[in-house]
Amino acid sequence: MSGGPLAGLKVIEMPAIGPVPFCGMLLADLGADVLRIDRTGEVDLGLPVEPKYELLGRGKRSLALDLKDPKAIALVLDLFAKADVVLEGFRPGVMERLGLGPDEAQQRNPKLVYGRMTGWGQEGPLAKAAGHDINYIALTGALHAIGNAGGKPVPPLNLVGDFGGGSLYLAMGVLAALYERQQSGKGQVVDAAMVDGAASLMTLFYGLKGAGMWSDQRGANILDSGAPWYDTYECKDGGYVAIGSIEGKFYAELIEKLGLDPKTLPKQHDRKRWPSLRAAIAATFRTKTRDEWCAIMEGSDICFAPVLSLEEAPQHTHMAARQTFVAPEGVVQPAAAPRFSRTPAGIRRKPPVRGEGGDEALAEWGITAATLQPAGE
Repeated sequence: MSGGPLAGLKVIEMPAIGPVPFCGMLLADLGADVLRIDRTGEVDLGLPVEPKYELLGRGKRSLALDLKDPKAIALVLDLFAKADVVLEGFRPGVMERLGLGPDEAQQRNPKLVYGRMTGWGQEGPLAKAAGHDINYIALTGALHAIGNAGGKPVPPLNLVGDFGGGSLYLAMGVLAALYERQQSGKGQVVDAAMVDGAASLMTLFYGLKGAGMWSDQRGANILDSGAPWYDTYECKDGGYVAIGSIEGKFYAELIEKLGLDPKTLPKQHDRKRWPSLRAAIAATFRTKTRDEWCAIMEGSDICFAPVLSLEEAPQHTHMAARQTFVAPEGVVQPAAAPRFSRTPAGIRRKPPVRGEGGDEALAEWGITAATLQPAGE
């Protein structure tokens, strides 16, 4: 496989879980040379799995170090001097206490882009408090907005805080800083906080709320399952389908393919009568299986899709045709995204075990093993 658009970019990923490894994976998929610093000894990183299933580590090499050892800190600083980007996700102040903070790093390498990932940010009353995705999105209004009418807020996996508001904003910030470096010749610190990113993802909805077009009541709005034509419905066999017939012409096609008479139904935007419209749509979907509805609706302008499980999604004809999922060494996983016309992204290495590839990376980066013998396992 030829190099991706980030080929030649050297990235150091400090020990972390969640958003930092996902950001590192994205950069590795795009061709960056990502060297992950792993701790030695027993480490609790939350979700232990066999290395081959630790998919956020794909494309990377690993160097296992004891960061309590001054020689290890010296080696990391040597790596910083050779790197373009550092990614770290410790609580505020930890990297500084290790002697690896931005000041020390940029003394060694003024062009270094130093990416910091936290939940609450580098400063503020909660900056040093523990937290996870569910807590960060709770503070932004996002968690409150997700759920059905009359129900409690529902965590959307950890997609909104960790990965959407965290990893993607960190990746965007790092790439923006690298672009700016082309003009200034200088690196800088990127402070990516999940509360900031998740709040940013809510921009549309704060605008709609300000315009009086969005209610703080869950399940009462167009995009939160409040509208009967933007929701999921159970089918005869217990499977579900998803419809998003927002536009009038799409809604009209939905009603037609459901076999309903529009003259007997409420108007699409008659909110007071949404319950009766929902009841009619729901009753109709329950008359056929999910696959039968797919045969009727898939590929139309209804804005329709079956709700697929993780087991089913890779087998769908569209996903298979686009090779959206791949299975290197038999491990099914999403392929690299997005796609490029000249410099394709891709999975260049399987996830490493701790210490795997570290010596090779040191040699390629021009750091002699005499500096410190890394403690691979």
